[in-house]
Amino acid sequence: MNILRSWREQKVMLKMRFPILNDDDFIFEEGKKESMLTQLGIKLNKSSIELELLFAELQRC
Repeated sequence: MNILRSWREQKVMLKMRFPILNDDDFIFEEGKKESMLTQLGIKLNKSSIELELLFAELQRC
């Protein structure tokens, strides 16, 4: 997948689309990407595949 949008842009888009999300949900620590994505999935009630599709969609917007 080609990354067209910065992480900052993606966070803003996700927070607009899902008002339940806040800045704390996007804290990224080196080596803990999977943990952050798992927490996002739980909060949004989405599987890892659904999250991947969501991030891919953000790249096409």
